[in-house]
Amino acid sequence: MTDRSAGTADAYGTRDPDALARRAGTRANPDNDQHFLVDDRVLDRLPTYLPADADRSHLLEVGGGAGALTDRLLAAVGAGEEAPAGRVTVIERDPPFAAFLREEFADAVDAGTLAVIQGDALEVELPDFTACVANLPYGISSEIAFRLLPRKRPLVLTFQAEFADRMVASAGDSEYGRLSVSAQHYANVEIVERIPKEAFDPQPAVESAVVRCTPRDPDYEVGDEAFFLRFVKALFTQRRKTVRNAIRNTAHISGLDAPDAVVDAVDENLLGRRPGTLDPSAFAALAELAREHGSPAEA
Repeated sequence: MTDRSAGTADAYGTRDPDALARRAGTRANPDNDQHFLVDDRVLDRLPTYLPADADRSHLLEVGGGAGALTDRLLAAVGAGEEAPAGRVTVIERDPPFAAFLREEFADAVDAGTLAVIQGDALEVELPDFTACVANLPYGISSEIAFRLLPRKRPLVLTFQAEFADRMVASAGDSEYGRLSVSAQHYANVEIVERIPKEAFDPQPAVESAVVRCTPRDPDYEVGDEAFFLRFVKALFTQRRKTVRNAIRNTAHISGLDAPDAVVDAVDENLLGRRPGTLDPSAFAALAELAREHGSPAEA
């Protein structure tokens, strides 16, 4: 059995998270939204949640920290082997951790199987990755997720459990909302594991969950994706209202010039429903009617 406590520098996939943190010389700072995943069993499983047919030739990690997940991703692409199957790019905002990753995995950096980008994942140019596995900083997880989802690549991401539940919710569920429709527009989303607080250091105040996003082409057509997403956002600000009133009350958000014309064009049965009961395809059909009859301003 591998002795993970040793944190051997030449065995990818075996490094002990606590040993990595000690070598990094600094701890995760919750004030900077840093909660590092330190449970070996969870870390080992994360890369395995990628779809079986996922292209692993260029894996992306957001928020590398002290490198516990980076180590597993390097093992997943065969770093250290004569003919690696792929490479890994890590985006890390904190300069000391970025420098540590380059030092800890210097052999992989020199071999071209690891690149470390120091910068904010919301601002840096994303590489042309083929799949992403990451323990996201929770404070900006939504913004990062919606930078990644439009790329139509397989994603395995950790979120606060409440956020994950909203991503996977179905029409009619209490958790169903704008996030559900927007995420499911891009991918099939599913929770593949729930993670207790004790798996992190320092422990967050909430439970977490791992979400797998498998890209899909929706079974409906959207003529203007930006308007569709804006229209969904608008209607969910009035989720307790009927669709009729939500369309009329949110024209300033959706950008409709003629909301009453949209209402006149929509089936009466649909107008009497609440936004939270509409599945993504119904939202798409409604958005297309809004585009046709409501003269929406360009995004």
